[in-house]
Order: sequence, then C-alpha cells, then structure tokens
Amino acid sequence: MLTERHLEIFVALAEEEHFGSAAQRVGITQPPLSQGLRRLEALLGVRLFDRGRGVALTDEGARLLPHARTALAAIGELRELGARERAEGPRIRLGVAPEAPSRLVAALAAAPARAGIPGRIGVVTAPTATLLAQVAAGRLDLAVIRHPAVLGGLAAGRVALLPTWHLAPAARPGGPRRRLPVAVRPRSEAPAAYDLFVDALASRGRRVETVVVPDERAALALVAAGQATLVTADGSLAAEGVERTAATDPPLPLRLRVVWDPRTPAADETGRTAQALTGALLGGAPSRTAPDAS
Repeated sequence: MLTERHLEIFVALAEEEHFGSAAQRVGITQPPLSQGLRRLEALLGVRLFDRGRGVALTDEGARLLPHARTALAAIGELRELGARERAEGPRIRLGVAPEAPSRLVAALAAAPARAGIPGRIGVVTAPTATLLAQVAAGRLDLAVIRHPAVLGGLAAGRVALLPTWHLAPAARPGGPRRRLPVAVRPRSEAPAAYDLFVDALASRGRRVETVVVPDERAALALVAAGQATLVTADGSLAAEGVERTAATDPPLPLRLRVVWDPRTPAADETGRTAQALTGALLGGAPSRTAPDAS
C-alpha cells in the first residue's frame, strides 16, 4: 500500500540526491530508507532512480516528482485543517437565500458564537431550491430559505416575517404615472414563495407583470432607469431618483426560516445551532413572526 512515508522518502532522495542526507532529512537511518524506496518501486512497477556514481531520477521518477510534492502538500494542509478544527471546533456550513439583507446575514453568522456554540462558520449564498438540495445531500449543515417551500423531510424553525420596502422611480412633476413590471428573481429558485408573492400582488385585482433579474443590484438599476419596481427587505438599497415606501398594501413581508436535516448523526448539535439562527431571524423582525407552518 502506498503511504505518505513512501512519498516523503522519494521526494527527500530526489531533492538531496544522496541516501545519507535523505535519511537524515526524514529522520531514519539509511537501511530503512533504501527498503522504503524498493517497496515504492515495487508498488509502482518502475525504477525511480539510477544508482550509479550518484543518485539521479529516471524519466519515470521525474514524472512522479511533481505529483508526489502535490500529494504531500495536500496531506499537510489536511493535517493543519484537522488541527485547527480540533482547537476551534467543527466548521458550521450555513447557506443563506440571496434575498436576506446583508445586516441579517451578518447577525446569522454571529449567532452560534453568541449562543456559546463552538466552531467556525462558513456562509454561502444560493437560491432556496439549491439550499434545500444541499442540506438534504449533506453539503450544508443548515440553511436560511424563503418560505413557503417543499421541505422533503427536513426540519424547520419558525417563520420570520421581515418588513419590506417598495422601490419605484421617483415621480416627475407633471408626468403620468405608469404601471411598471415588478422585478423578481427566477421562479425556479423558490417556486412556492414566488407564487405566494405574485398572488399577494394580484390580490389588488390587477394583472401582475414581472421582469426577471439575476439579483437586487440589477433590479435597482432597472428601477433607477424607470423600467421596473422592486420589493426588497434590504433597507440600505437606494439610488438617486428612486422612491422608497413601506410595502404594506398589500402586505409583502419576506418570509424566512431555518432548515436542517434531523436524520444526521450530529442532529442534536445542529438543532441547537438552528435555534440560535432562528433567534437571530426573529430578532431581525420583532413581533412579525408566523407559526411553524410548512
């Protein structure tokens, strides 16, 4: 079996070009170094060194050398990562829907440490549908998604209703008010939440027109250009020539909740982290929460 020690012996001998120096470098005597090299050559079925007056790599050895160095470097990085995780606690992998305001994302990232939960947190942003798939596949520990959504066996915390604002082009004096499309992200990212949002808009009895945008920055550009309106939970989103009003007619809150997989071995610890994240969510929308409806 090929081992890290085999690669260390090979690289040391390739760089030192001397059996005694290579043995001293890896902390062994010359006989076990020579034995380790013979085992490596037997495993690979090739000669790695020409042993004449000196020690020189064969063509096969020269081809192996960069790969051996890369493998040893990767092993070293993994060992360092493991040491950091033992010292700092496990890494918490959190996904957040892109509709969440940046200040809320920062509060979510800080929530586990404030609750006394050890570990380093890594945060990624992705659409709700992607987050659900990644939590189910074990690539994320938890996610903050838009509600409603089909959970497929995932556990979920309480729903937080975040207040939103309606951004529209500033009215021009004497100019007519035009009905503009609403900028939205693609329906495929969160189908149920998208449908609920559009249904709420349509509750006024008017036909709803939408224009699809990749993100809220692109949406804000359309608003500033007089081509669309936008409903956002990001209170910092603003531009010259854009008016902001509370999106309360009809009510259009951003609904968010935490999801995780209760079937994993670390489900109890993940559930504790989910409680801390849910607290951060509810803290961002005091008195505007919904029950645990799926």
